Amino acid sequence: MTQPTTLGAVKRKSFEAMNCSVAQCLEVIGEWWSMLIVRDTFLGVRRFDDFQARLGISRNILTARLTSLVEAGVLDKVPYQERPLRHEYRLTAKGRDLWSVLTTMREWGDKWAAPGGAPLELVHDACGQVMALSRTCSTCGGAVDSRSVRARPGPGAHPDDFAGTLLVAHS
Repeated sequence: MTQPTTLGAVKRKSFEAMNCSVAQCLEVIGEWWSMLIVRDTFLGVRRFDDFQARLGISRNILTARLTSLVEAGVLDKVPYQERPLRHEYRLTAKGRDLWSVLTTMREWGDKWAAPGGAPLELVHDACGQVMALSRTCSTCGGAVDSRSVRARPGPGAHPDDFAGTLLVAHS
């Protein structure tokens, strides 16, 4: 297992060696600035100075987060000016796949942490209405929530992945 890293005064353990898709996602986007950068990129922010102005983040932290997101394949760093050389950041396919994660986080925040109402609404282009994510089964189309599904070990599971949980690893 890799050594804990230091982010400011907080020590953070790496999840790199953990055989868990949630842990691997957090390894890439788990630091809070990272998801705010991804959020702003979805809102059309592309340039370093614009991220810094919107987020109020220090240059060194922003540089580190952007570099990390580029290295993880979430963002592409694309030159937009040659003299002096300047870059903008664009979502990759991997980054665009975070849209539903970000939208779920926003909807949770709207419900539980926005007493004045949602600060942002998403309007579906096709019908012109405010949309909410709909969670349905990809096979039968039925509505799903945490009480209507059960977890089971997947094909990438290791025998000890579920020690201490209610799941029993498959043979």
